[in-house]
Amino acid sequence: MTELTITQTSQKYHLKPATLRYYEQIGLLPDVPRHSNGNRYYDDQLQQWIEMIVCLRHSGVPVDVLVEYAELLKQGDSTLQARENLLKNQLAVLEEKRHNLDRSIQRLEHKISLYETGEIKKEKSYFDKYRILDDSRRYCYENSH
Repeated sequence: MTELTITQTSQKYHLKPATLRYYEQIGLLPDVPRHSNGNRYYDDQLQQWIEMIVCLRHSGVPVDVLVEYAELLKQGDSTLQARENLLKNQLAVLEEKRHNLDRSIQRLEHKISLYETGEIKKEKSYFDKYRILDDSRRYCYENSH
């Protein structure tokens, strides 16, 4: 069994020690044991939790959703469906973000090509062509619920 200090753990996972303490404080990590001198240590099981957290954070899952997910994990197999649903919801959020990012990239590439080809004109507006208002209205509507 490998036990790492908070410094070693933070270096291994490229997190600040304060981030690990915060994750512990908000319940994202199970109870972190301490040595008799009060120093935290992270065993293999806690390191696996941290790997899961880092992976999900890199996937864009917000901390509050991770806390909910961690609580469900702690409750065991009775929450399998709830965990699956939570992850499916996060996947849908990421797919929408990817869709919006792809559209933004396409718009920028097109706009750059207009400059490169000399087709850009001061008086021409691409506001309607790109339906920017439709995007922002949909985004505001969807995120207000």
